[in-house]
This record gives sequence, C-alpha cells and structure tokens, in this order.
Amino acid sequence: MPVCTSIMSKAQGIGLGLRPVHYEHVLACRPEVPWFEVISENYMGLRGGFGGRPLEKLLAVRRDYPISLHGVSMNLGSTDPISKEYLNKLKKLIDLIDPCAVSDHLCWTGVGGRNMHDLLPLPYDEEAVRHVSARVTQAQDFLGRRMLLENVSSYVTYEQSTMTEWEFLSEIAQRSDCGILCDINNIYVSATNHGFDAWRYIEGIARERVGEMHLAGYSDQNGFLIDTHDHPVSDPVWVLYAYAVRRFGFVPTLIEWDEKIPTFSRLKQEATRAREVVGEVLDNLVAA
Repeated sequence: MPVCTSIMSKAQGIGLGLRPVHYEHVLACRPEVPWFEVISENYMGLRGGFGGRPLEKLLAVRRDYPISLHGVSMNLGSTDPISKEYLNKLKKLIDLIDPCAVSDHLCWTGVGGRNMHDLLPLPYDEEAVRHVSARVTQAQDFLGRRMLLENVSSYVTYEQSTMTEWEFLSEIAQRSDCGILCDINNIYVSATNHGFDAWRYIEGIARERVGEMHLAGYSDQNGFLIDTHDHPVSDPVWVLYAYAVRRFGFVPTLIEWDEKIPTFSRLKQEATRAREVVGEVLDNLVAA
C-alpha cells in the first residue's frame, strides 16, 4: 500500500498536537517530528489584538516544522452566519503560517450568538447536507483553501436523521469539494455510544476524500464513552486504525492529547505505536 499524501494536506507521517507545555522542549531540542498541529483559535487573537506570545512561539516552531491549523469554533452547522471576524483572523493566520492543512469540525458550536463551548452533532438529513455544504463552500472560497472536515464524537442522535453519519459526512465532502479528517477515536466513541458498526463507518467513507486521520484517548463512564483526549489511545482504537490504514493508505495521522498532558517523550511513544501499526499493515499486505 502506498504512503498517501492528500492534495488537501501537505503533511506526511505521524504528527503531534503541539500544546504550550511543550513549546520550550520543541524549540530547544528540535525533536524528530514530521509536523505539528495547533488549535487555530489559540493564535487568532479572538479576545484582543492579533499576535502576542502564543503566536511568537508558533512562528518560532514554524521555522523548523510544518504546521496544521485545526479549528474548533467555525460553527459550520449553526444557523448563525459564519463570523466575518473569525474568517478574517483565520485567513490572516493562514497567510502568516502557510499551514500544511486547515481543518474544522462537522458540528455546530452555538446559536443566537451564544457559544456552547462544545462540538454538537447535527441531524443527518438532506436539509442539513445542503446547509453545511453551502457554508463549507463559503468558508473555502473566503480562505482560498480547501478544508478538511472532521467527524465529531456524539452523545445524542436525532429522530429526523435519514442517513448514516458516514453517508452524511461523505455527501457534504462531495458537494463542497472539501476533504475529510477521519478521527478514528471519535468513530469508536460514537459507535460504542450509539450501537452502530465502526467498521462499516470506515468502509462507508468516501476513500478519496480522506486527507488526515486523528488518534486520541477516551474516558469510559460505565460503558458510555467520552472523548476527553486525556488517555493513551485504546487498544480497540488501534485495531480500528489498522483497518483504516488498509482502506485509506498511510495518510497523515495526528496524535491528540489535550488534558492531563504527559511528557513529550510519552507523547512520542504514541506516535511510535502508530508507526508500528502502519508498518504491520504494510508488511501484511506485502506478504499477502
């Protein structure tokens, strides 16, 4: 199986989520990491002027590493207009960083001007497909970039849904000509919570649209899974990742760890495990 680099992502290999606690280590030691991902909103000056210490650190890291910008509040699924201030500041950051990828989530985060501070799911129906597709197209046209759209973990569903989540995600990607950021942990969490087949999800995604994958850890609350990003990647998610690599190829993959953040060396152990999984998949395919 080839190593795949999507036209929607210039990253390669296993990247790491860059968090402030690791700035100094990365800048001083220049560890062997192919790319880093950051949360876009942390560098956009949304609560004040553009710039400041976080952006200075990011620019310093950018001199040595490709950077992917990952957003959490574009609010693509909402009925509120997409914030012009948000898009302007994101475009300014894109022009400054020249990221290897730009991504956000298939969800809504607020309505009526109120931010819910969560990634909330949508009903999977034709009306929502048309609505979100138009908004993704609007954002891409403004930014001058094709985006990657990530599936979220969910804890509720809608009675009016008329299609599966993977059909919904693939249809929006097709209509808006965006890419898919396939979060393997989110698929496993949602599949466990709602009782659908995670393997069918992987099989059902538009293969040619997948430009990146995410891996993270969850919390188990008596059989109900919460996407907390505060644990190592679980064994079932590693198994599902191996299956995804067989289907999509070795697309750029990110290790996310956002709470109870470990040492940088521990974070790199997760990246090493991901490379081992990929290697096993490739070896098995060659042997077959």
